[in-house]
Amino acid sequence: MNAATIANAAARIAQARKDGVRLDKLPADCQPDNADTGYAIQDALHDRLGTPVAGFKIGCTTAVMQRFLDIAQPCAGSILETDVHKTPATLSHAAFRRVGVECEIAVRLGTALPPSGAPYTRHTVADAVASCMAAIEIVDDRYVDYKALDAPTLIADDFFGAGCVLGPEVVDWQSLDLAAADGMMTINGSEVGRGTGAHVMGHPFEALAWLANTRAERGLGLAANDIILTGSIVETHWLAAGDRVAIEIAGLGTAEVTLD
Repeated sequence: MNAATIANAAARIAQARKDGVRLDKLPADCQPDNADTGYAIQDALHDRLGTPVAGFKIGCTTAVMQRFLDIAQPCAGSILETDVHKTPATLSHAAFRRVGVECEIAVRLGTALPPSGAPYTRHTVADAVASCMAAIEIVDDRYVDYKALDAPTLIADDFFGAGCVLGPEVVDWQSLDLAAADGMMTINGSEVGRGTGAHVMGHPFEALAWLANTRAERGLGLAANDIILTGSIVETHWLAAGDRVAIEIAGLGTAEVTLD
């Protein structure tokens, strides 16, 4: 796919976002045919939107989410600066097409992970992690029928990503066993799901290493201060107006959001 076709695909996705309309299948001549092309469109999309990127989300890092979306491999999307919120947050339900939430362990990088450092492992990326936190990923089903779209097209549109609500940063995370950390989500006070950090590729930092290596293959790195959502340990839950969501990750605390 050439640069003009990538730009055409990015323009279509950007217009759908700006207009608040659901994205259908892209025309055959600008459908990404693999993940690399999907990421190239994603990069072009953010150039067109003009909003700085604060970090990245990683989807389908857990068996529960791979079954939910019927996609067998991790997929990454970008997080825009304007979509990062601190707990407790109140967001407008009407601002989304179909808003959902996920329960995650997030990290903030203290130092960069450049492409020259690849291949990374969960142990080598750990040195770059400044803090960990409980996080609610906000996702938006922006699609006419997401089940009819392939993974590269979803990647091009940030793989459902619509922001996050971050709990307090924990800087002494080294004392925690993140793989064993239990997490759970409630909606309006009722538990809707739980899991552990080990459900994320065996350890949340495995997902971080995957992201760093995937970007390195494209000559890109991760920057100091980037926020990374490592993947949901609970199946996505779609929300009605007025719903109150809370998550808790053992050792990392809580995060809360209300959809007004």
